[in-house]
Amino acid sequence: MPGTTARPRDARFVLTCIGIGLLAGLLSGLFGVGGGTVIVPLLVLVLGFDQRLAAGTSLAAIVPTATVGVISYALHDSVAWIPALLLAAGAVVGAQVGTWLLPRLSQTVLRWAFVGFLVVVIVSLFIVVPSRDAELELTLLSGAGLVVLGVVTGITAGLIGVGGGIIVVPALMMLFGTSDLIAKGTSLLMMIPTAVSGTIGNVRRSNVDLVAAAIIGVAACTTTALGAWIATLVDPLAGNILFAAFLVVIAVQMALRAIRGRRG
Repeated sequence: MPGTTARPRDARFVLTCIGIGLLAGLLSGLFGVGGGTVIVPLLVLVLGFDQRLAAGTSLAAIVPTATVGVISYALHDSVAWIPALLLAAGAVVGAQVGTWLLPRLSQTVLRWAFVGFLVVVIVSLFIVVPSRDAELELTLLSGAGLVVLGVVTGITAGLIGVGGGIIVVPALMMLFGTSDLIAKGTSLLMMIPTAVSGTIGNVRRSNVDLVAAAIIGVAACTTTALGAWIATLVDPLAGNILFAAFLVVIAVQMALRAIRGRRG
């Protein structure tokens, strides 16, 4: 059956999922991402999921995580509601494209795509200069740009299993001039319908471990608000540097696995 895993549902499985969820929730709130950059590689590296199943499971777990994150950022008035809806409109369409492509690509291609994706994000974190004062101005041109950004984000979300925050947050700061906190809060709101749309497609294609997704998602909800609170205290540039360092570690691990998979 496509997308299944031989990993037994024992205590180690449950505890590992909880640990992944706690870490993913913390980073979700701190950086405005869905947590896919944590969930996907850890499911692959620790629990032995294949890349497709990890991507689909991650996207499902992002739904409750992002919901808690939005509430946390909304309490600090750091969510641009209309721009988030425009992003979501494009992302919902894009997510279906991504989940359609997911079973049609080899795992080696997906692994290298994920590594390349992380490299782009790492570079963008050093290009963007975060500001707490900038606002997101909505015009006809910027509105169209948000929809296009949403489509690209949705395809990536469905294909790689991330909520899209690590595309949207740097893009909103670099291309649309928003503050880092508004970018994070808006990103989290956008990714809720994106993740729901992608998950529906993945369930139909048997690319989701619903048990693992539920455990990870519930665990992540307990630390997301903490991460969002820390984000208001940490210097934005320092936060970017820390996040980039984490992504370098993940990218190296996934690259090594892709190389081993190709040799195999």
